[in-house]
Amino acid sequence: MPGTILVVGSMLATATLTIGLAATGGAAVVARRAAGAADNAAIAAADTVSGALPGEPCQRAAEVAEAFGARLIDCGTDDLDAIVTVEVPFAGMVTTARARAGPPSS
Repeated sequence: MPGTILVVGSMLATATLTIGLAATGGAAVVARRAAGAADNAAIAAADTVSGALPGEPCQRAAEVAEAFGARLIDCGTDDLDAIVTVEVPFAGMVTTARARAGPPSS
């Protein structure tokens, strides 16, 4: 009987660790996806501001963010710079990422 309790306890601890590590890994993947979506949306907006792409910068950023599975929540331009913030849902929570694109600062 004591051996059974030990085995069941070990199985519960292993299952708890597995679930925790899976959730942590999933959150890390979503955070990287949000960062990539923000980076690419900012580049698209900056390219539009510079005239390399036609259209409106924030609309272009929203299209790119959506293609990456993210939602654009903030977008702004300052001269040739574009600054965007996107969010990606994960397990009932939201991960946000912010990015800037434009010519190098002097």
